Amino acid sequence: MTTTPIHVLGISGSLRDGSYNTALLRTAAELLPEGMVLEITDLEGIPMFDPDNEHPMPGSVQRLRERISAADAVLIATPEYNSSLSGAMKNALDWASRSPNAPFAGKPVALVGASTGMLGTARAQLQARQVLTHIGALVLPKPEVLIPRAAEAFDADGSLASETSRKFLRQLLEALADWTRCHTQVRV
Repeated sequence: MTTTPIHVLGISGSLRDGSYNTALLRTAAELLPEGMVLEITDLEGIPMFDPDNEHPMPGSVQRLRERISAADAVLIATPEYNSSLSGAMKNALDWASRSPNAPFAGKPVALVGASTGMLGTARAQLQARQVLTHIGALVLPKPEVLIPRAAEAFDADGSLASETSRKFLRQLLEALADWTRCHTQVRV
């Protein structure tokens, strides 16, 4: 039997240079289970959602939607700003929710996040989960990876330093692989 790797699109919800959430995705790429590959993207260049501009959709939006569609699963790393998910992430989800062929419909998705606050990204992930569920994504229920005090959690090279946090991230990636196999035709 031929094995097909699970192709995961990692989306960072932060536009910041030196983003902890982009660094979290890079760490995830180091911890992938066998048979999984991670392609990382950001939301740079995605214009603000405007229904008057969706026919045709802007090129950057169309490319993001195509990448989501082509992936077997999506790993979203969202920061938390003002007790909410980032505007860039919400904006991207709004664009991706539009017909025809809304790419998150039926797509396995996992959430992670890093924030400088004490609660990590608990509130941002709850809000992202609500939006993703509404647009038809199959959001992995557990485990949760909520990295608090991000300035202390990452080393100077931008790698997640805590072995405990790395273990939780590895468990989430393994669960995403199982979740994806359960809900798609990918066979690893």
